[in-house]
Amino acid sequence: MEMTLRWYGSKFDTVTLSQIRQIPGVTGVITTLYDTKPGEVWTRSAIAALKDEVAAAGLHISGIESVNVHDAIKAGTPERDFYIDNYIETLRNLGEADIHLVCYNFMPVFDWTRTELARRRPDGSTVLAYTQAAVDALDPERMFNEVSANSNGTVMPGWEPDRLAHVKELFELYSTVDSEALFANLKYFLERIMPVCNEYDIKMAIHPDDPAWPIFGLPRIIINKENILRMMKMVDDVHNGVTFCSGSYGTNLENDLPDMIRSLKGRIHFAHVRNLKFHSPDNFEEAAHLSSDGSFDMYEIMRALYETGFSGPIRPDHGRMIWDEVAMPGYGLYDRALGAAYLNGLWEAIDKSHK
Repeated sequence: MEMTLRWYGSKFDTVTLSQIRQIPGVTGVITTLYDTKPGEVWTRSAIAALKDEVAAAGLHISGIESVNVHDAIKAGTPERDFYIDNYIETLRNLGEADIHLVCYNFMPVFDWTRTELARRRPDGSTVLAYTQAAVDALDPERMFNEVSANSNGTVMPGWEPDRLAHVKELFELYSTVDSEALFANLKYFLERIMPVCNEYDIKMAIHPDDPAWPIFGLPRIIINKENILRMMKMVDDVHNGVTFCSGSYGTNLENDLPDMIRSLKGRIHFAHVRNLKFHSPDNFEEAAHLSSDGSFDMYEIMRALYETGFSGPIRPDHGRMIWDEVAMPGYGLYDRALGAAYLNGLWEAIDKSHK
């Protein structure tokens, strides 16, 4: 495996490439063209400039997170083929730039949902948190406003202002899309892009829905072992794979995370490894990566990845805000650096115990 860190680009991230370069064991970044809207073609020149900037810092691009999927594709509107053609052109440009991993999601309207961006923990750190009761008491437009107001001056992925301006229209767009229709639209999209993925050896790694159940009546399909295996079978191509996010699948305590990893052997192309602390099945908060700080056995998660031969990038995910850092909630430097060191330590121990 390769340890990486997510980086949003020098115009948007409070964390610098030079800081990432100093984290022991981190050799690559997972990045994106953050100012490119869904449906726009990523130009070769923009990709090349991004690669050059990362390389100048002594790192390399391990993958892209995300090339966002336009809502016309997810909703299956008549315009979807135009946007799929643009997506294919972007994939071709990435492949020609020697970039071979793309993380994406197929969530309607919301990229992810949290009800608090700075819940204070007993140790004084603040974390992202979720309670179903808070969701039930809010309308989507108010939630957008609260996220925007509490993001420390940054633009949170999936909660961009241009989406906020059209939230009502987005809900109308998906009003007739149920889970079966969403599965069908995902199948159509994957079948269209697989030829270019095979041509350039681009691994598509779908990110699970977060949390792993319907929000505001919107369908969620990438939520459990049954559904993800269904997706693998409906487009049975090695390039149709998974971003295994322990924190997203783990929002549903019925998901056996190590078992899911073993069931997806050969199809996990990317991993987000993080911990959650549960107070009830629908009230949880992000925790430090250390197993004892949350509800997950991080050793068993890493061991399952190791024993299934996982060789792709891993990144620590959704760190706490610690040591008075002010950054994009969940994406500060300090706690994610601690998480990377901890996960590297687990991997080293597992590797040596097997040898």
